[in-house]
Amino acid sequence: MSWTATTIGSLGRVVTGKTPSRSRPDYFGDEHPFVTPSDIGFMHYYCTNAGEGVSELGFEKHASLAIPRDAVMCVCIGNTIGKCAIASEPSITNQQINTVIANEHNDAKFIYYLLCIIREQIRAVGLGGGAAQPIINKTKFSALDVRVPNLKVQKAVSEMLSAYDDLIENNRRRIGLLEEAARLLYREWFVYFRFPGHEHVKITNGLPEGWERKPFGEIAELHYGKALKEENRVSGPFPVYGSSGVVGSHMARLVEGPAIVVGRKGNVGSIYWSPTDFWPIDTAYFVAKEESDFWLYHALQSAGFQNTDAGVPGLNRDFAYSRKLILPPDRLRELYNGYATPMFEQRNTLESYNQKLAEARDLLLPRLMSGEIAV
Repeated sequence: MSWTATTIGSLGRVVTGKTPSRSRPDYFGDEHPFVTPSDIGFMHYYCTNAGEGVSELGFEKHASLAIPRDAVMCVCIGNTIGKCAIASEPSITNQQINTVIANEHNDAKFIYYLLCIIREQIRAVGLGGGAAQPIINKTKFSALDVRVPNLKVQKAVSEMLSAYDDLIENNRRRIGLLEEAARLLYREWFVYFRFPGHEHVKITNGLPEGWERKPFGEIAELHYGKALKEENRVSGPFPVYGSSGVVGSHMARLVEGPAIVVGRKGNVGSIYWSPTDFWPIDTAYFVAKEESDFWLYHALQSAGFQNTDAGVPGLNRDFAYSRKLILPPDRLRELYNGYATPMFEQRNTLESYNQKLAEARDLLLPRLMSGEIAV
């Protein structure tokens, strides 16, 4: 198989994004995604959940910087430099993202996998500039040396790899549906009070009889995570949780699952369910296995944990304990957990399947992208 030496800039048009003026609120809306680095993960595939959007007016105003569906986005500044994703629809990005819009001689998905495989090369160039934080501008990004095959081979390689990612995305959608079903049932019973038998229960002071408001500190206990250097969150059977979710894996566990993880720094008040043993780092609390259940997992999502501690965003444990939750009778809590358990078990199965798919893809990726395996 013949591969040709070229540069990223030769694969298509490179665009660096720009944040629309915040003084123009009419530039923002929900017509088109506005993608920032926080919306992109490592090996993200399609970016479908941008945290913010722009209006049609904002999109037209920045039309020269707009990117089409299937454009390949790459974070070009900060500690997460090199994160990549594919645009799921016409979008605007901020100035921390360089985007490659493939030309007619190259395949967009192949470019995505190419950028994923050269992430360390991108990061090395970003670190080599001497700036306080890694940065690779449009010129240096476009000049990065790469090797690519012809379009036919590019498509064959990307089809083989995307078969895994398409299955992963499909499973993620199924996971989302399961989570939404459990969330809707929780809301029906414990927010709208339409639980089984509610017709025969009186409402007193805004609560059904037998229910009460209790401080979280009287319901469960928060425990601190333990620091783990980033270089030690590389490879192992146990997920590492921080305030932004899973941030790596480790060879040892710190906590027996299942358990609830609560963000205490950074993404304050974030809530995660860990079905397996895991390691929570120091940006998170955890609720021990003995106290964790699906009812509490959903209840904590609306507990109002977001606060400011000493001028720095963080979750003080005493503040967390003061938040009041509406506590149903034990029998109703147990009944809900009985309904939710098969939903979470199926979710766990799908997540485990996705992990195996990702591992298989990652084994193929370097061999396909180097031409070692002919297609």
